[in-house]
Order: sequence, then structure tokens, then C-alpha cells
Amino acid sequence: MRLNRREFVAGALGGAQAFAAGRPKGPLVDSHVHLFAADQRRFPLAPNSPYKPAPLPVEEYVEFAKSVGIDHAVIVHPEPYQDDYRYLEYAFSKEPSPLFFKGVCLFDPIARDTPDRIASLAGNNPKRIVGLRIHETNKPGTPSLTEGPIKDRDMHSPAMKATWRRVHQLGMVIQMHFLPYYAPQIYDLAEQFPDLPVILDHLGRFDEGTPADFAAVLRLARLPRVYMKYSNAKSLAIKPSVRKIYEAYGPNRMIWGYFGHDRAAFDKQVEMFDAMFDYASEEDREKVRGANALKLFGWSA
Repeated sequence: MRLNRREFVAGALGGAQAFAAGRPKGPLVDSHVHLFAADQRRFPLAPNSPYKPAPLPVEEYVEFAKSVGIDHAVIVHPEPYQDDYRYLEYAFSKEPSPLFFKGVCLFDPIARDTPDRIASLAGNNPKRIVGLRIHETNKPGTPSLTEGPIKDRDMHSPAMKATWRRVHQLGMVIQMHFLPYYAPQIYDLAEQFPDLPVILDHLGRFDEGTPADFAAVLRLARLPRVYMKYSNAKSLAIKPSVRKIYEAYGPNRMIWGYFGHDRAAFDKQVEMFDAMFDYASEEDREKVRGANALKLFGWSA
């Protein structure tokens, strides 16, 4: 059956309205994206990769991002590549618009050459490398590691402090992936760098510790340059705790990460976000969905 022009235009407008209804208002920035090459001969995983990921090539992610209207994304360099940045740099070359992607790097935070290696990577990729991700996920009460692919290093090490200092000098952020047990140690170091932005991944993994540990995660909000990332939320059962986090950090210091990799997952994440933050104004939700990230990662002044 052929459509006349009026029917065609009406159908096109209906499709546009359906898309608009599915995309939240305001800027949309995914601040937590992991990408993995399908071609592992060209982009091999590290020999000591802590896990074997399924492929998620940049070309596939870009098509998804365009289809749902994502404005920008931060590629968080994943552990399986360790300090091999060839795929991150390849992803930069495949972005749908200039500076669509920025990246967070992953180096050993207590290695002597790490400060210079971060500076070199940033110099080779101008305006691209925006932070360093650090892990503190070792079992509480056990010694810090000095080797291994998950670099759970001593937060009190002078070398750790030297790395933070260089990250600060380079105008980047520190991104912490940690168990809440380590929140006091993060506080002690972050307090020494009051102008250095520190991002807490995955809601501080607040539910993986004691009530005292959760209180320590909330206490980090006292430091004005500490930001909380809303990510890895799997159900509305955590809504009361998320509200406590929101009330501690406020709408100006929360960002959103991980929107999924297909339309169904994206729609589910959007629906959960709106239900999770239904007490917040639309203006404040727009900040969390992308406006804060635009400023934090240097896409806007």
C-alpha cells in the first residue's frame, strides 16, 4: 500500500515524537562506557587480563549512541587492556562528531613513571584524557597489593600522592572505584587536594559495606570537589539509599553513567532514572543526566 504525502508526513512526525518521548530533556552524557574490540588480533587483551569481555566495538556503540541521542560519552579504559591504549585511541578516530568521546586512563597509581606516562598519553591525545581511574577493592582489612592487574594500591603511599598531584596539575580528575570501607582513606587524600575533582564510581558501592562504611561514603560529600556517579543501579529497591546520597551530594555534584548498549536497555535505564529521582525537579535531573558532566569533563565552560 502506498501512502499519500499527508500520511507519510504524519507518520514521520509520529516517529519523531516517539523518539523525543524516549529521550530525556537536556544534554545527555554517558560518563561510564567500556568498549572492547571484536578484532583481538589487532587489539589484543592483556596477558594478565582479569576477565574476558564480550566484544563491544566502538562502531556498534556509536550507532547506538546516535539512535538514542547521546551527546557525549566518557570511555573508561577497562582492565582487560591494562595500559595498552591502542583501542581507546582507535575509538577516538571513530566518533560520530568532533570530541564526542573523552577517556579516563588506567595506570598503576604508585608506579614511579605513572605521572609522566599520564602526561604523555594526554599530550598524544589533546583534550581527550580527562582522568585516572584507581581501584580500592581489596578485601577490607587485607594488605594493599603491590602487583596484579587490579591495582589495589596503598592510598597512603607517597607515590600515590605524587600521582594525584600530577593529575591535578594536568587539569584532570581522579576516578575512584572502591569498596565503601576505603572511603576514609579517600577522604584523607582528597582533603589534601581541595581543588582536584574526585569522582566516586557506582554510587560508592554503598551496599557492600557496613552502615558505618555508608556513613563514610556520605561524609565524602563534605569535600566540595567530590562527585558521585549514579551508575550500576539495578533496581528501585535502593531508592532510599540513593536519596540519601542525592541529599548529601546535591544535584550539582552527581553525574550519570552507563546507559546500556541497545535501545531496550537504554529505555529501561531512563525509566529507572526518572523513578529513582522523581523527587528532584526537572532542572536538577537535567544536571545529573548531562549538564554536570559537560562542565566536569571540559565540554563546556
